[in-house]
Amino acid sequence: MLQQYNRILVAIDGSKEAELAFKKGVQVAVRNNATLILAHVIDTRAFQSISTFDGSMAEKAKEQATTTLEEYVRYAKNHRVADISYSIEYGSPKVLIAKQIPEDKNIDLILLGATGLNAVERIFIGSVSEYVIRHASCDVLIVRTGLDNIPES
Repeated sequence: MLQQYNRILVAIDGSKEAELAFKKGVQVAVRNNATLILAHVIDTRAFQSISTFDGSMAEKAKEQATTTLEEYVRYAKNHRVADISYSIEYGSPKVLIAKQIPEDKNIDLILLGATGLNAVERIFIGSVSEYVIRHASCDVLIVRTGLDNIPES
C-alpha cells in the first residue's frame, strides 16, 4: 500500500523557497486528497531588540502574512485543493513548526523551503529546517526545486 498523507503543513515565510514548498504542497495535497494547512510564524524574538516596539510592527507583519496566505488559499483552491486553511502564530518558528502546530493539528507531513542561511547565520540563529528535521515526529520534505524538479535559479 502506498503512503498516504492526510494532513499536510506548509510553513510560509514570504520567501521564494517557501513559495516552492507551497506549490509542491498543493500537488501533494491533491494527489492524496489531503487537508492542506499553511502556517506563518511571526518570530517575536525579532521584536525584543527594538526598544521602540509598540505593537504596530507585529500588526504590519500580520497584515502582510494575511495578504500572502489569502493569495495562496485562492491558488490552492484553483488547483483543486478541497480542504485548505491557514494560521498565523507568534513565537519561535522552530518550535511551532516542528512540534506545536503538528501536534495541535495532527499533521503527518511538513513541507519547508530550503533556507538560504550562510554558515555564520546558522551558527547564531540556526536553521528552522534543520531543527524541524531533527525534532518533528512526522515526515518532513525540504523543497529545493520547482514543480518540474529542476532547481530554481
